[in-house]
Formats: sequence, C-alpha cells, structure tokens
Amino acid sequence: MSQPAVASSAHETTAALASGAASAPRSSMATVITGELTPPRSPNLLRPHVVEFRNVTKTYNAGKAEEFTAIRDVSFVVEDVADKGEFVCVLGPSGCGKSTILRSIAGLEPQHPATAGDVLVLGQPVVGPGSDRGMVFQDYTSFDHRTVLENVTFGLECQHLPRKQRDELGREWIQKMGLNVDTDAHKYPHELSGGMRQRVAIARTLILKPRIILMDEPFGALDPLTRLNMQDLLVKLWKEVQATVFFITHSIEEAVFLGDRVYLMSNSPGTILEELKIEPATCPAHEMQRQPKFLEAVYYIRDKITTLESNP
Repeated sequence: MSQPAVASSAHETTAALASGAASAPRSSMATVITGELTPPRSPNLLRPHVVEFRNVTKTYNAGKAEEFTAIRDVSFVVEDVADKGEFVCVLGPSGCGKSTILRSIAGLEPQHPATAGDVLVLGQPVVGPGSDRGMVFQDYTSFDHRTVLENVTFGLECQHLPRKQRDELGREWIQKMGLNVDTDAHKYPHELSGGMRQRVAIARTLILKPRIILMDEPFGALDPLTRLNMQDLLVKLWKEVQATVFFITHSIEEAVFLGDRVYLMSNSPGTILEELKIEPATCPAHEMQRQPKFLEAVYYIRDKITTLESNP
C-alpha cells in the first residue's frame, strides 16, 4: 500500500502546526495535507454527494442540567464516485461521537435530527431511515424465531418479493457469505457461532443493495482470527456491491486495512481533526499487517489517539 493523505480543516491544521504537532513519516501510509476536508470539484463534474455533513452539532437534553454535546461543527463530504463506492472508517477516543455520526446518517432517533447543521444523503436532507441506507450493528441482530434463510430474506419479504424469488436470492447470499446453503440455511441463530450470526446480519443488509452501508463495530465481538477473515470477506463483497460504507471501529489496524479514507475524531464533543486517504489493500488482512508502511500508519494514528486520550 502506498501513501494516503491526511487532511485537516484549515483552522485545525494551523493549530497543529503552531503546537509543533508531528506529521506522519514520509515513508508511511499517511501524509499530512493542509486545507479543507475534501476540496470542492469543478462545477461541470458535480454529482450529488453520497453523504455531506455541514457544521453538524448534536446536543442531548438541550437546556437541561444533563445537557451533553456529542459532536460539534462536524463537516465532511463523501463524493459519488462513478462505479465505485468509498469505504470510510471513523476512529477516535471513546465517547467522541462516532456512533452519533453513523446514526445521524441512518436517520435513527435520538441521534437524528441534528441540533444544528445539515445532514444530507444523495443531496437531500435526512428526514428518517430509508431503503437507500442499511445498517449492521455490533450486537447480533438476527430474529431468533427465523431460520438463516428467513433472516437473510427478511427485507425482501418486507418488500413483498415473491417467496421463490427471495429464497433464490437468499441462498445466493448465504453462499457468498461463506456459509453452507445445504447445512446452514435452515438453522436458527442459537445454532450458529458469533461469526456465522454476523455473516447472516451482513447478508440481510447487502441483499437489499443499499447505496450506503452503515456498520457500527460489526466485528468487535469476534475472535481475532475470525475478525481478520471477516475483514477480507467484507472487502470482497464491498467491491461487488459498489456501495459507500461507513465503518465505526476501535481497531486502528482494521481501519487502515479497510478504509479508503479514515476520519480521525477529537475528544468529546467530537469533531473531525484529520482525514487520512488510504490506498486499497493489496493482500489479505493477516499479510497486510506485516507490511512496514501499514505498521507506520497504524503507529501514527495510535500516537494521535493516545495524545487525545491523555489530554481530555
């Protein structure tokens, strides 16, 4: 993997330079770029942005004693790249508002609506959940009373797709997820391992072909080997569906492996400090983690987050 870039907002870059903050080593996957997050394109090339945040602030219990601001003045743009979706990872200290950003895109309460600013999807203000967005949670969200096949095809059933057609698609996605159609399709969630249950949850989302896939620490509860395997599988499927993915994780290694770009957030109330642009992985996750440039990028981000967490 070669060098991605780290972009910060103009005032944050000035502050970092004034404080003597270290930039990423030139030989690593991270290079600091000054200027605005995701510069505007030529007017002739304009397409609706997939996601745009304009100075978004979210305050819970506003005006009350327990008032708490999760994110403040968050701005970023994810462009609509033709025939390719981007993979965007969000990293930051605990409690910095990563999930608030994700759920604001999804249009889920109480994170939605924003207290101030604008959240837009495909050029339109978010007014609530929609079929153009699918979400995968860390907790295993399968329906216990439904089989694997019935879980995977649940969304298609809600769309009133004929059973024969949805079952054919369901079996196809069960196979794509690395499960055995003959032996696993009719099992119930309690008969599956954690990794298998998460595969079912991902299949249930991807089968609907949403334009945006929102993933909130989906591999956080998996063992290390299964987690690496799931990362490889996710990259493969993401390239197939060509959706834009927003991925929340506490794992720096996971973010560097998966992401086309990584947003690095400040302490609460969270805002975006830096944007790291990263070239795609060229080998499986367990091999990528041995690459010197990969490790240097991980160390760079880890140092940043360590500094943030030690100075709340």
